[in-house]
Formats: sequence, C-alpha cells, structure tokens
Amino acid sequence: MALELKEEGKYKYIDTGEGPVMLLLHGLFGALSNWDVVINEFRNDFRIVIPMLPIFDLPFRKVGLDALVDHLDGFVEMKGLNDFVLMGNSLGGHIALIYTLRRQEKVKRLILTGSSGLFENAMGGSYPKRGSYEYIKERAEYTFYNPKSISEDYVKEVFETTKSIPKCLNIVAIAKSAQRHNMANELPDIKVPTLLIWGLNDTITPPMVAHDFNRLLPNSTLKFIDKCCHAPMMEQPEKFNMILRKYLLGEKVVA
Repeated sequence: MALELKEEGKYKYIDTGEGPVMLLLHGLFGALSNWDVVINEFRNDFRIVIPMLPIFDLPFRKVGLDALVDHLDGFVEMKGLNDFVLMGNSLGGHIALIYTLRRQEKVKRLILTGSSGLFENAMGGSYPKRGSYEYIKERAEYTFYNPKSISEDYVKEVFETTKSIPKCLNIVAIAKSAQRHNMANELPDIKVPTLLIWGLNDTITPPMVAHDFNRLLPNSTLKFIDKCCHAPMMEQPEKFNMILRKYLLGEKVVA
C-alpha cells in the first residue's frame, strides 16, 4: 500500500502506525521508500515518522549538515515529538548523531546503520558524474553487496537527480560537509542507548568505522550482517528487522 506524503508548511513527511514514535532519516540518495520493510514490520507497534530532508531544496549558500539538522529540529518541534527512537542510514545517521547531541533529552534510543560521521567514501570514492547512466549505475551498485538488490527504478531515480546541475551541486556540497564534520571528539558525550547495525561488506563506511563508533559511543551495541553493504534494511531486511526488534524489546543482541 502506497503511503501518503503529507505536507505542513515547509515540511514533507510520512506518518503512519500507532504507538511510541520511531523517527527515520534517509541518506544522501535515499528515498523514503528505502524504509518500506521497516515500516511494514513495525507499523503495528510504532508510529513511524519519516521526514523528507530538503537536500535538493536548500539554497546553495545554506547547504550543509547544520541546515539539515535545523530542519529536523524544527520538524520535531512542529510535530511535538518526544521520547522517540531515532534511526538513520548513511547521511541520515550523521544527522541523527548531531541532532542527538543537541536534543539528547528527546531521543530514547538511537539506531545507526552505515552512518557517516567518522569516515566515508563519497559515492564510492568519487562525486556524481552528470549525464552518464552507466556511471551512476556502477556507483549505485558499489553501495550494494549484491547489485541485483537494486531495482532499475532506483538507478533511474538517482540518474534523474544527478542530471540536474543545482541538485548535483547540493549533493557535492553536503557530501563535503559530512566529510569535514568528524565527530570523534563529540561521540563520547552521547549517553543515549545506541544500536549499530552494519553491513560486514560495507564499502562506503567500512567495518572499521562501525568498530570506531562502538568504541566512542559509551552506551552502544554493534551487530554486523554478512553479505551486506551500505543499506542493510534494503539488502538484508529480515536480518535487519530481527536485530532491531530484539533490541527494541530489550532482548540480548549478540555482538
């Protein structure tokens, strides 16, 4: 069932299900649909809220992580959300970390998967090349352990995005902003219980990055998924959901 994209002022978002709030943040190229399997699994237990980050709508002079965190902060205040589970993939994880440092009292649990914030290979080591479908297809496949996991529609969506000069400029600016913002010195200040779900074959934020997050975050649990790259919730949805459910239920997650 297609989910309704709601709009209030400058905010666009999905809001579905009932129960405690689970707020999900997508990555740089991530679509809201990247969270479909999580929505289907948890919508009967949680109210799932997914704001659309204005990556392509920000004026170029304001593009950067701070502007995206400000947008999230404003959205949370507008919706009156408190005591929620906050989960982010890739860039979304980085934004979740910065937001948590700012509003630690609002975040009950933090879930990171393939998060930037310490080290990441942007687009697999290079920035988007406009006008080349094969290049975009190759770079998209680089982020998945099994290239067959990617639908043709997903590749086309990324390709259409990179055909736009303003969107391409925003992508590059945000990627550079993320690479400059190393959080190693700030992570020990995050006391929120944190689950790290990582692809053992991640090429963008390799396993060493997950170990560093686990070492620097004082209340964290790390779980790897084999034969999985940068988007575990898409590549290994059953394993991802099983780990997440056990963690949220307070059951032991074997690291």
